[in-house]
Amino acid sequence: MSDSNRTDFRNPSNFILLGIPGLEAAHIWISIPFCAMYTIAVLGNFTILFIIKRDPSLHGPMYYFLCMLAVTDLVMSTSTIPKMLSIFWFNSREISFSACLTQMYFLNCFSTMESGILVAMAFDRYMAICNPLRYLTTLTNSAVAKIGLAVVLHSGILSLPYPFLVRRYPYCRTNIIPHFYCGHMAVVKLACADIRVNSYYGLFDLFSVIGVDVFFIAVSYILILRAIFRLPTKDAWLKTFGTCISHLSAISALYIPDLVSSLIQRFGHNVPLHFLILITSVYQLVPPMIHPIIYGVRTKQIRDRLLHLFTHKGT
Repeated sequence: MSDSNRTDFRNPSNFILLGIPGLEAAHIWISIPFCAMYTIAVLGNFTILFIIKRDPSLHGPMYYFLCMLAVTDLVMSTSTIPKMLSIFWFNSREISFSACLTQMYFLNCFSTMESGILVAMAFDRYMAICNPLRYLTTLTNSAVAKIGLAVVLHSGILSLPYPFLVRRYPYCRTNIIPHFYCGHMAVVKLACADIRVNSYYGLFDLFSVIGVDVFFIAVSYILILRAIFRLPTKDAWLKTFGTCISHLSAISALYIPDLVSSLIQRFGHNVPLHFLILITSVYQLVPPMIHPIIYGVRTKQIRDRLLHLFTHKGT
């Protein structure tokens, strides 16, 4: 290490990302499934956006929220995966301090945004099942735009303290980050200062977002289930609940890896570092990859349009 990395400096010019420490020899092999998943995520989400934009019959509240989810997935995965692949393929490990803080902000902002969109989608399902006659009059284009704006503002403001909290610390130990992206806790652990404020704010952010959002989602589905169980037949139960399966799958794909990753980072002191990083990579890759697959397979309108698109091209 150079002297500049051992002396006290408040704003380092750059950080060095190691990728997955301990598995350097396997970086090329690890990059293959990661690249495949990222490719599926990009193609899948762009396909969802293309189909919804092209078909006017899909210009409704549920599909607008699905477009928001697709854009969020694209930004969140693109914030980290290309840099990770450049580390694995080209040994391009440097990232500037400003780029590191920007990446950190985007990751926190868009993960919070994705959670907020899932809440909006739960409200959409509640209105469609419990108040179908008021669905289109309540979820107008204006209302959907206002909900989307509220989600963006909430996420942007809640994530804003992260780069400012990180920037105020001196970094006198090293500028090497044992990770493939600039996660909040991975960066502040390099600081020569008391980082409890950051840890507390990170936990507050995690549990306020997941706690509040999961609460509203749970309330929505309690009301939905109550409405479903009032239906006269089991076939009607299954058919109505089937419209919620895609959304419930999307919720599981986001919250479970996020919660496990965040808790392990803070409390899993005996967990091998490479295992921790692989867990966090699941959170970065799986939801953006699986969301378009879930909605493409489970949503009949999108599935039909997709099949029509390919069969029409083939004729």
